[in-house]
Amino acid sequence: MYHEELASLQRPRYGSIVDDERLSAEEMDERRRQNIAYEYLCHLEEAKRWMEVCLEEELPPTTELEEGLRNGVYLAKLAKFFAPNVVSDKKIYDVEQARYKRSGLHFRHTDNTVQWLRAMESIGLPKIFYPETTDVYDRKNIPRMIYCIHALSLYLFKLGLAPQIQDLLGKVDFTEEEISNMRKELEKYGIQMPSFSKIGGILASELSVDEAALHAAVIAINEAIEKGIAEQTIVTLRNPNAMLLNVDEELAVDYQNELFEAKRRKESNSRLKNGTISEEERDVYEELLTQTEIQGNINKINIGIALVQVNEAIDQQDEVALMAGLNRPALSLLEVLPQNSSWYLLQLCDSKEQKMQISGFPNMLDKSEIQKEVSVANAEAETHKLKLIAVDSINTAIRNCDPTKTLVALMKPEAQLPVVHTFAAAVYQTELFNLQQQSAVNYLAHDELSIAVEMLSAVVLLNQALENKDIIMIKNHLRNPCIGFNNLEEENFQRYADTLLSIKSEASSEGQDYLSWNDIQNCIDMVNMQIQEENERIIAIGHINEAIDQGNPEKTLEALLLPTAKLQDVRPANARHYQDVLHHAKAQKCKETQDESALLWLDEIQKGIGDANSHIKEVSILAVGTSMINKSLEKGDSQAILTILQSKFGLRVIPECAATYFGNLSEAKNLKTREESNESPWIKLVIKNMYDYYYNVETEEGTCVAPEGVVPKTSWLTGEEIQSIVGQVTADYNREQLWLANENLIVQLQARARGFLVRKNYQERKAYLQKQEPSAIKIQAFWKGFKQRKSYVDRLKVLQSNVAAVVKIQSWVKMWLAKRAYRKRLQYFKDHNDEIVKIQAFLRANKAREDYRTLIGAENPPLTVLRKFAYLLDQSDLDFQEELEVTQLREEVVTKIRSNQQLEKDLNLMDIKIGLLVKNRITLQDVVLHSKKLNKKSKSQLEEMVTVDKQGIKGLSKERRKKLEAYQHLFYLLQTNPTYLAKLIFQMPQNKSTKFMDTVIFTLYNYASNQREEYLLLKLFKTALEEEITSKVDQIQDIVTGNPTVIKMVVSFNRGARGQNTLRQLLAPVVKEIMDDKSLIINTSPVDVYKSWVNQLEMQTGEASKLPYDVTTEQALTHTEVVNKLELSIQSLRTVTDKVLASIFSSLNMMPYGMRYIAKVLKSSLHEKFPDATEDELLKIVGNLLYYRYMNPAIVAPDGFDIIDMTAGGQIHPDQRRNLGCVAKVLQHAASNKLFEGESEHLSSMNSYLSQTYQKFRNFFQAACDVPEPEEKFNIDEYSDMVTLSKPVIYISIEEIINTHSLLLEHQDAIASEPNDLLNELLEGLGPVPDIESFLGEGAVDPNDPNRESTLNQLAKTEISLSLTSKYELREGEDQDLKSLMIKTKRLIVDVIRTQTGDTLLEVLETPANAQQESEHLKLAEKRAILDSKTPEKMKHNQSIFEDGQLPLEQKKRKIQRNLRTLEQAGLVSSATKYQEIINEIAKDIRNQRRYRHHRKAELVKLQQTLNALNSKTAFYEDQINYYNTYIKTCLDNLTRKNSRRSIKLDGKEEVKGSKKLKQASLKYTAARLHEKGVILEIEDLQTNQFKNVMFDITPGEEVGDFEIKAKFLGVEMEKVQLHFQDLLQMQYEGVAVMKMFDKAKVNVNLLIFLLNKKFYGK
Repeated sequence: MYHEELASLQRPRYGSIVDDERLSAEEMDERRRQNIAYEYLCHLEEAKRWMEVCLEEELPPTTELEEGLRNGVYLAKLAKFFAPNVVSDKKIYDVEQARYKRSGLHFRHTDNTVQWLRAMESIGLPKIFYPETTDVYDRKNIPRMIYCIHALSLYLFKLGLAPQIQDLLGKVDFTEEEISNMRKELEKYGIQMPSFSKIGGILASELSVDEAALHAAVIAINEAIEKGIAEQTIVTLRNPNAMLLNVDEELAVDYQNELFEAKRRKESNSRLKNGTISEEERDVYEELLTQTEIQGNINKINIGIALVQVNEAIDQQDEVALMAGLNRPALSLLEVLPQNSSWYLLQLCDSKEQKMQISGFPNMLDKSEIQKEVSVANAEAETHKLKLIAVDSINTAIRNCDPTKTLVALMKPEAQLPVVHTFAAAVYQTELFNLQQQSAVNYLAHDELSIAVEMLSAVVLLNQALENKDIIMIKNHLRNPCIGFNNLEEENFQRYADTLLSIKSEASSEGQDYLSWNDIQNCIDMVNMQIQEENERIIAIGHINEAIDQGNPEKTLEALLLPTAKLQDVRPANARHYQDVLHHAKAQKCKETQDESALLWLDEIQKGIGDANSHIKEVSILAVGTSMINKSLEKGDSQAILTILQSKFGLRVIPECAATYFGNLSEAKNLKTREESNESPWIKLVIKNMYDYYYNVETEEGTCVAPEGVVPKTSWLTGEEIQSIVGQVTADYNREQLWLANENLIVQLQARARGFLVRKNYQERKAYLQKQEPSAIKIQAFWKGFKQRKSYVDRLKVLQSNVAAVVKIQSWVKMWLAKRAYRKRLQYFKDHNDEIVKIQAFLRANKAREDYRTLIGAENPPLTVLRKFAYLLDQSDLDFQEELEVTQLREEVVTKIRSNQQLEKDLNLMDIKIGLLVKNRITLQDVVLHSKKLNKKSKSQLEEMVTVDKQGIKGLSKERRKKLEAYQHLFYLLQTNPTYLAKLIFQMPQNKSTKFMDTVIFTLYNYASNQREEYLLLKLFKTALEEEITSKVDQIQDIVTGNPTVIKMVVSFNRGARGQNTLRQLLAPVVKEIMDDKSLIINTSPVDVYKSWVNQLEMQTGEASKLPYDVTTEQALTHTEVVNKLELSIQSLRTVTDKVLASIFSSLNMMPYGMRYIAKVLKSSLHEKFPDATEDELLKIVGNLLYYRYMNPAIVAPDGFDIIDMTAGGQIHPDQRRNLGCVAKVLQHAASNKLFEGESEHLSSMNSYLSQTYQKFRNFFQAACDVPEPEEKFNIDEYSDMVTLSKPVIYISIEEIINTHSLLLEHQDAIASEPNDLLNELLEGLGPVPDIESFLGEGAVDPNDPNRESTLNQLAKTEISLSLTSKYELREGEDQDLKSLMIKTKRLIVDVIRTQTGDTLLEVLETPANAQQESEHLKLAEKRAILDSKTPEKMKHNQSIFEDGQLPLEQKKRKIQRNLRTLEQAGLVSSATKYQEIINEIAKDIRNQRRYRHHRKAELVKLQQTLNALNSKTAFYEDQINYYNTYIKTCLDNLTRKNSRRSIKLDGKEEVKGSKKLKQASLKYTAARLHEKGVILEIEDLQTNQFKNVMFDITPGEEVGDFEIKAKFLGVEMEKVQLHFQDLLQMQYEGVAVMKMFDKAKVNVNLLIFLLNKKFYGK
């Protein structure tokens, strides 16, 4: 029955061999491979499901899982699951995989895999399971990664950190197609499948467990589980050999049940799995629980119980029970501290309550949540503790009245106080001290400090705003709720600000630095009070205006007397006049403003009151004066008249007129006096002609109100009458006196008047005569004309009577004059023959120049002008010689570059080997062997590379020639179409693409050795850069933070052989100046400056310094000497940096055009992709390219970039290196506008300098991007090869050809996706990739040669020259290329117009040629054929162009007409313009031919310079080789000298002292003696008084600089160590002041060096 059930359960998995006897061996092997693929798919499904449980998110399907894991995102998330303290979300690149889904893999995805590996290392998973990063990213070994995930799952299960992984073998189905695809994938990579079933055993062995005892204990546990008795099971579980942890006897039943179920599940899975596996192959643990599985199940039970206990304690608020649960070993919680128990309870209660609110029902906290809350509670408790300590230190600092310390204490983050401002330290100290004194306990708590500091900071900022007179900031600070001002009114803020500014100004003038909170509050209250008073005054003014309108003087007076109005000098007696004056003023204002509702303002009312008072005063005086005058007149008293007029009327009177005044006034009064007049004592006066005033002459009272029933006096003179009479008398008297005083002047005035009248009459007569002058002249002219006409008529009559004689005389005279003029002109020409020749030459030259200007400047140059310059398109012998010279030089340059690169690699390897020799990592024989290889390469190989016969097409058989021609077509297509190479670069891994660039691509473009190849290489860079930015750049900063392939290529190329001269010219002078300045020492690290200072003190004195050796930056800056040295360094740094900047900024035109153009492309491409990016952001990226990547390394390491000349074996001094590094650091910060902050805070004084320099850099980068396009710069386009004199040639090795072919085939689908792509056609023609032997042909290598492989490798490096040509020539018919047709047509037209004349092209083509023209054309064709026969093969034109040139003249004309019709149909030319378009194109070619010759000459010079520089570099490498040979020879000689005696110097160089080996005596010192000297600082576990019992024996070793030091205690030898003097010097250079010896004794390095130098080397 059991077997039947088993058969029903045990369904065969895919590929089970049910009937083996029917299968052949091949079929069985096929079935086995299918089984492996199926099992691997099952393991993939197991890993997928386990990760989904851990991550709680869905993973890609099983068949796509491998690809989905390559970006490492899921692996990093898994790492965050089991090691959250190592990996966080911020550390996961592309966590949402948006970048991956959009553009595929990015090199930064490898960071995710690295995070996963570090997380596994942090939890202790044995490294035997780890995959390599490339196994995942490059898919080299994905099964290894899946194997690691299985091991990780088992390990985490044992630790209780994750669930157990399922065994799905035989439980999941896959289609046959899926299994076959997986099998092919595994076979493709040739991966050996790891043994998944042995993971448990490997884990056990890696963890160093006693396997035999463990195995027996695990077997016993499994047997006890089978029995089902919990008591027996618990006994076996507690067996020490089982190595099980946290076994609790109280949970025996739970353990039994859980383990029993787990064992049943495993047995069930095993039966399904082992149906087809023989007994011998089965593992005993496939049915038994392993120790790991048992531990995992125990942990599962323990964790469950512990979680229940913790959650119950949380629910019951039981702190003791909670701590007991948290400390249970099963939970293995980290950092559970007893003192924080109350914090844990509070935090966990809050977390559980939040979880319940989110889910809506009670939930238990799991282990990860508990650990998270425990960590949070610990952090909060620690923060609280630090806060209390910080508050204590603040109170202490306040009591000590030290503002600086108080400020430092307030600014500590642990204090958790609001922001504190450093410039107001005194304010904080003063105010907080006052608060502390006011406190009952003389202590400020945190809450009090927080409120006080917040308020003081706000007050400080407000004071700062007041000092800056910033109104907006003043208002903002007043609104700040932290400042806590009372009674603030929003509408009064401007008044507050203005008043505070005035108060602040007054306080500053009195020496008060700041306004306190109380001062500001008082100011606010004062402003509020002022505004309230102003409001009350406005109300009072309203009442006054209302009273004025009512016309009631009493009410008006009452309103004027209101206290709130605060009006001055209001007199009740003048109430009526106030009413009149104010009413008149208001009416006048309404009239002026045309507003009937206009009101009088305060100042207008006050002015009205003042005017009214002055009116009353003036009229009162006038009334008194009037009364006194009239009374005096009545009495007849003339004596008082003058006094009264002066005092009362204020008149200017004349004493001599006193009687007249009195008489006239009396007479006027008598005229007004009436008899029996009933007059009252009141007189009436008018004020300002408007208001009446009454004055009682008896009582001397005055009023503005008319007295009732009173008739004013009319018999008295009024004041106006008195003033008028007095004034008249005074005026009459003054006039009389004036005439008497000026009698003589009057007489003179009369005389002058008479003279004026006489002169006036004279002038009038003279003007009349001048006016009649034209009439007089006219009369005279008429008379003279009459006389002249009469004379002329008489003469004419004489001549008319003698006509024949007159004619004869005239003819003789004319003949004589003509002969004389001719002879004179002829003689003049003979005398000036040379000048005439010059003039003719000038005219002809002027005509030629005019024609040339027409050719280059006219929009449509005529054909007649074009014909004169058509000869310029011919190629001379000099052209061919220069082209040949350029070709040869280019070949030499490329060869030199490649040979130097190989030499440099070998020399670098030699450096490494010598370094390893010095460190005893390799033997001297290894170095000698490499040296021999290096010497061989430096001589024979270099000669071979230079003199080897470059294999061309003619040197091959017909079959090989066709193959090579196919490669020529292929490389021409790759060279001229940058799209293919750009795509190919990004299809390869970055390490391969870099090597591909260095070897193949730069070779393909001949290292841009001429303009055409530089143009094409720049096109490649442009295309590749745009592709990289579009597909691989997600954020604009990726260009800076990443390592973009194209940017790296561009910089590498421009720093290579061609760009090296530029960098050298740009930086060499200033770098050399910096290095030659021996007094220049720049060190901006405070710690290094401090250590150097301490070392200097100890080396000078020989005594240990009392200063500490290890200090922080802040501690170092507390020393004045360090600060002074830093300031000097900073000043020197600025000066030197300015020099470097001046050199860079003044050398913009020296920068390679390629660098500037790529910077332009980079900026425009980034702007196109990121349109929101600012100009500053784009220029920073440009600066990163031009300065940081291109110039900065050359400044830091000028020896590595040939900026300076170094002798063989020479090196830059560390001080020089540090100086250059500091300059580069400042320039780097300035170029990126990055200020010195954080760790570099001590350099913050340079921040303003950095900002200024950035603006200069910004302008520099903008100017650098302003360059023309390559087509304009080089005057080249893609069709220029049709008319160039020589074919493009490249020099490439056979190995590079084969590698390129292989790469193209490998990535063909990606780079040429279209079936009809030209590249596909060429690759199809080439066929499969040949090996070296097949490429060279049979017989190239002897098959019996024992060194056949070495020979083939050497032959693979053989260079051949390829003359690149296009396979797709111009074809007639429908495939005709219009641009190429245009070029051929232009060549034909030039041939025709040179032999046949005509004004237009149409006229030339339609006019038949005569015999002479045919003959001239034939001679031209023969001359061209002869020249072509002499032309080197590389420089010949293609066959179709040559054949066209040999056609007869008439055939050429017919072909031109056909071509022109074709071009006209395409819209390129027009018969309406007589084909002027093509004439313009020919003119353009003539102009460009001259430019091309200039460029070629410049290229010759440039190539020669480059070759000279390469030769210098080769010579330098040869010097290095000689230096290394000398070094190795010295080493060999030293090995043979066994009895030599050497000494050592501080620089590490050895010096021969003698031929005999002298053994120096050893030195013996007690530890106490060395302690006195400062050499020994302390010995662990040994008191100072015991140092006398310790003896140190220092003995020189066999090798120079080696010492053996023995330590003896009470005469007993304890330990001994080997000490190397070079190690001590290295530690001193690195700033290590203290070292450990014997792992116990701390030794002062500086003083130990001092001791050894003094005792052994006499220094």
